[in-house]
Amino acid sequence: MDELKPIAIGAIAIDENWEIALDDALAQVAQAAPAEDRDVDLAFLFISSEFVEHYSRIVRRVRAQTRAQILVGCSGQGIVGTGQELESVPSLSLLTLSLPNAHLQAVRFTQEMVEEYERAEEWRAATEVLPEDVNAWLIFADPFQMDCEGLIDGLAKAYPGLPMLGGLASYDQTVKRTYVFVNDDVFDEGGVGLAIGGAYSVLPLVSQGCEPIGEPWTITHVRDDGLIEKISNRPAYELLVDTFQELPIEMQRRAQSNLLVGLAADEYLDTFGRGNFLIRNLAGIDRRTGALAIGAYPRVGQTIQFQLRDARTADIDLRELLQQTSAQLGGNQPIAGILCTCNGRGEGMFATRDHDAGLIEKELGPIPLTGLFCNGEIGPIGKKTFLHGFTASLGLLVKQ
Repeated sequence: MDELKPIAIGAIAIDENWEIALDDALAQVAQAAPAEDRDVDLAFLFISSEFVEHYSRIVRRVRAQTRAQILVGCSGQGIVGTGQELESVPSLSLLTLSLPNAHLQAVRFTQEMVEEYERAEEWRAATEVLPEDVNAWLIFADPFQMDCEGLIDGLAKAYPGLPMLGGLASYDQTVKRTYVFVNDDVFDEGGVGLAIGGAYSVLPLVSQGCEPIGEPWTITHVRDDGLIEKISNRPAYELLVDTFQELPIEMQRRAQSNLLVGLAADEYLDTFGRGNFLIRNLAGIDRRTGALAIGAYPRVGQTIQFQLRDARTADIDLRELLQQTSAQLGGNQPIAGILCTCNGRGEGMFATRDHDAGLIEKELGPIPLTGLFCNGEIGPIGKKTFLHGFTASLGLLVKQ
């Protein structure tokens, strides 16, 4: 008997009436299903905030009609499908997967877990996921009532070295509330994780959309309040000004309101380039002392390099990452993709629709894709997983 192949079916639907949108998505999945009756092992579901009053009914109907053993997902200010990005319109995205020889386990996370568990053994006992049963984690969490960095650190401690990818749920920007879905339940706090094991894993791509400018330097003095006083024994602000003034005029114009900093993810590299830095905001300047405040906890000895982020660099960065990944995969086409892209990207950044999802389709082919616009993105830089902003985090489901 031939070995059963994995099947992924994606659907995206738009309508002001939640029942019409849901029926449309379910019909798309049913029509694309193979003739033989295959079990649905997993469903991803992302729903725009316009349908919030109907989340519970939508989640339960999707689980019942697809007969998915596991369902995970969350609310989104914008929704992603294959080649499409739907921003601030009533919509939902559904991806169903039949994965022979997969080991899948959904885990509900709470803030209490983050506060109480310190040791790896405690996290493994709470998740009931054995290290040998998981190859990668996908995570969706509430950004307002959950210490998401604490969650990432706890899981990294319990499952060291595993790919971890996902995003923070989003909603209407005027309301600080989001929702996560697991199986038949909807929660307005906490998070959900999916442990993926067996014959499958996740290949992570994290596009921070930045271009290093100037040279890499070494942080030589950090104040007690966390401000960077000196870089390579020079006042940090003075070095920033010199770096800016040495740029070509056209790049100075692009960089005026788009400067950030990058901290080396791996200090042992011989050379540093795009993708080797953890990008953080340049939060402020103490002009009296020339110290810089950044959105991270810097330390003496770290390598730092100033960065430029705009639509052009973000496009180039994602495009190059996808091309490298396509070459790396060769003929091993991904089964599906989960895209967690920042709600600061999209049309507001690129002045065009479907940028990230369209680029993925162009470079990797029309693989089934689902996802959302996030309040923060989760993904690895180097060997460590971080919480990001203005990032496109793409998880490609692949067979090992």
